[in-house]
Amino acid sequence: MIVQELLQKGQTKIRQKGIANSVHQMMLKAVNNFMLFKILRGVTLQKVEDKFLDYPSHFKPMFLSEQMLRHYSRDPGNEMPESFIEESLAKGDQCFGIFDGGVLASYGWYSQQPTHIDPPELFLHFNPSFVYMYKGFTHHDYRGQRLHAIGMNLALKHYLEKGYKGLVSYVESSNFDSLKSIYRLGYVNVGSIYLFRLFGRYQSFASSGCDPFELALKTLV
Repeated sequence: MIVQELLQKGQTKIRQKGIANSVHQMMLKAVNNFMLFKILRGVTLQKVEDKFLDYPSHFKPMFLSEQMLRHYSRDPGNEMPESFIEESLAKGDQCFGIFDGGVLASYGWYSQQPTHIDPPELFLHFNPSFVYMYKGFTHHDYRGQRLHAIGMNLALKHYLEKGYKGLVSYVESSNFDSLKSIYRLGYVNVGSIYLFRLFGRYQSFASSGCDPFELALKTLV
């Protein structure tokens, strides 16, 4: 009975993700039983999609002020704890959000400085001519309305006008839903960063496609 249930679960995963993705996920899980190992897919978005610049008139997009951030961080549903706000503001990061009246319906964070990832001892470094996009969020009542895409393209338009070349970000290779989503938004894969921890020490290396974007993981800023 147990074997049958495991086989059924395996078949379901293969149907949902495909053979290649299922094998990839199983291999990562097997390696992580012995040591930390991650593959980060580096991506970039450099062209504004006009179809994502139109939005219903009741929405109001804007960069949030420090006062606004502190106000909305008090609501746990916005997933912006005060400790996160303090760290992000200290780096000079910006939050671009979309409001529906007084509700923060969606937001994304943008940084021009190296930013820590998971594990938090590591920082993602990148070419300063790009802006790092991270922590995208859409309130559950507003999902399915393309607010994440709208906010991201409006923010990209702003940064391009400021002279930046575009946005960079990353997604873990096993997060197939997120990869599918960002490719649909127009992001392009540029390369991969391979991370592992052996004998308590982190090691990482990036594929050649990451070189023009200077995407790299470092333990110190």
